[in-house]
Amino acid sequence: MEAKPTEISGSKMFGGYNKRFKHFSPTLGCSMTFHVYFPPLPSPSHKFPVLYWLSGLSCTDENFIIKSGAQRVASSEGIALVAPDTSPSAGFYLNATQEKWKNWQMYDYVVKELPKVLSENFAQLDTSRASISGHSMGGHGALTIYLKNLDKYKSVSAFAPIVNPMNCPWGQKAFTNYLGGNKADWEEYDATCLISKFNDVSATILIDQGEDDKFLHDQLLPHKFEEACKNAKVPLLLRLQPGYDHSYYFIATFIDHHIQHHAQALNMCFKPLHP
Repeated sequence: MEAKPTEISGSKMFGGYNKRFKHFSPTLGCSMTFHVYFPPLPSPSHKFPVLYWLSGLSCTDENFIIKSGAQRVASSEGIALVAPDTSPSAGFYLNATQEKWKNWQMYDYVVKELPKVLSENFAQLDTSRASISGHSMGGHGALTIYLKNLDKYKSVSAFAPIVNPMNCPWGQKAFTNYLGGNKADWEEYDATCLISKFNDVSATILIDQGEDDKFLHDQLLPHKFEEACKNAKVPLLLRLQPGYDHSYYFIATFIDHHIQHHAQALNMCFKPLHP
């Protein structure tokens, strides 16, 4: 079946365009949607670097695009935003090995299929210059994907990520279902375990975590990741933000810092159209 994406909606924003696409994914065996925010083009031949955003457990590709306000700074920095769907829902951005969940191959979709779809269909995107970010389950996905593909992504950041899923109820439930009972397999998708294995990190890892997040102490466990980074001598900026919760209000407050963090790593020389 043809995997070429079809545009299903589009709206102008900050001089660029939010566009939503649908395509059939051979990797997942189902239809997928994704959003791209294209900044204003300074010239017909210009190519934008890409920032992938991975959303959380209960989200679709729409939440980030509608709620984060990220387009303002993405427009001025000249970075394209790509927000894939989380379907198959709650897939934890891993490749499931258990027969019942065999279509849950979100790791391969994000790392392999989606960049290929983008590079083959959108001449204005330069997928060889890419960074990755995400929230909650998507923060887990961003960190694990980055650490296992340091050659593919220039930088990583996360909001309230699930950094040690092996040791929290959300992760244990998902990993048991998708990967089975062998905990050695779980370590391949746990950022706190991976950091000692893939520690040749040059760009600082940026994490923002709300101190009033109700999931902080039993599900997210950022201090476990902080300790692992310290032991592996990996540069980490973990910012605990007083009063903030797990919501998109929190993300919208600090998203500009994250996009600027990625713009610096992507070594931008783009001059914005609008001051």
